Amino acid sequence: MIGAFTFNTSQRIVFETNAAANILDHASFCLGARPFLVTDPGIVSLDLQASCEQALEKAGLALGNFSEVVADPPRSLLEKAIAQAVAHQATSIIGFGGGSSLDVAKLVALVACSSENLDDAWGVNNAKGPRLPLVLIPTTAGTGSEVTPVSIITVGDEEKRGVVSPLLLPDLAILDPALTLGLPPQVTAATGIDAMVHAIEAYASKSANNNPVSRTLAVEALRLLGGNIETAVFSPADVSARGAMLLGSMLAGMAFANSPVAAVHALAYPIGGTFHVPHGLSNALVLPHVLKYNNSVAADTYADLAPIVFPDLALEPDLWLRAEAFAQRLADLSEKLGLKTRLRDVGIGDTDLPKLARDAMKQTRLLVNNPRDLNETAAFEIYRAAL
Repeated sequence: MIGAFTFNTSQRIVFETNAAANILDHASFCLGARPFLVTDPGIVSLDLQASCEQALEKAGLALGNFSEVVADPPRSLLEKAIAQAVAHQATSIIGFGGGSSLDVAKLVALVACSSENLDDAWGVNNAKGPRLPLVLIPTTAGTGSEVTPVSIITVGDEEKRGVVSPLLLPDLAILDPALTLGLPPQVTAATGIDAMVHAIEAYASKSANNNPVSRTLAVEALRLLGGNIETAVFSPADVSARGAMLLGSMLAGMAFANSPVAAVHALAYPIGGTFHVPHGLSNALVLPHVLKYNNSVAADTYADLAPIVFPDLALEPDLWLRAEAFAQRLADLSEKLGLKTRLRDVGIGDTDLPKLARDAMKQTRLLVNNPRDLNETAAFEIYRAAL
């Protein structure tokens, strides 16, 4: 019997090469006269946003912009972006870039419209709204943020907090494979692994809202991501592979937006918050070790997923061995793609592990979804295995 569940996603999705340059064909229904674009300096240095901006300005719209987003955006940066959007009298918000830019854009749209206190909005379904019309345009195939009701902000020096609410889902998500063609190989690899983590954790989530729609999307996401990540990394001009990665990332985002992620993300957040390791790489560093920890209760689940990414594993009849091989092959894939694979490779030492384990315990909204209960001692052992 299928239990009750809810499924939320973005209201409208456009998948089209060069769609960003043709933004008015898709987004004129919600932009208003004074759109406000949120992006980061890397996007501007590559001029990725230029065709979008030119289309808006050519149409006579008064475009404002904020291009200071950084990885793991701090609250102070978010508040600066909100202030500028308010000063611009923004009629809509356009998030353009990687996950950090989209996360900032979501909360700018919320707070610039509602004047909501962020301290009241942290957590699940605490945001009240309303928000400004919101368009999200990802430039990486990783976070799936364009279809998730989540925004993650760094509070204080290290702690990451999230606002989780369907209010943060955009009116329109634009998926333009051309925007991902210039991604460096290591960014392509790390964000691709990040998307695979989203699909794996969504499929295996202990959440009461784990549902058939999310599981179906997670499987298709893994098929697209696993089948194209090496081509995207090693043949970066392959538009077909880039499009498959972008679509896979979005499907994984839809999956985990409704069947939430778990311990891989909970253990990755302190790595990013304390050591400023990019989020996708943080996930890749702990992924195989979390899966091995979970195998005592989730081997059959991981065994189902293994052949989708590594078809030859279908020949292994023993579910436990197939699940163990899945974890190891994911570690091998990261190494093959040129990613760092050990915590020591990113400057983390033995003495850092107790703090990482303590900080991971703060991610309660994620840990409750893990297939196997995980305490501070177990987190420490996982970090030690990843060292």
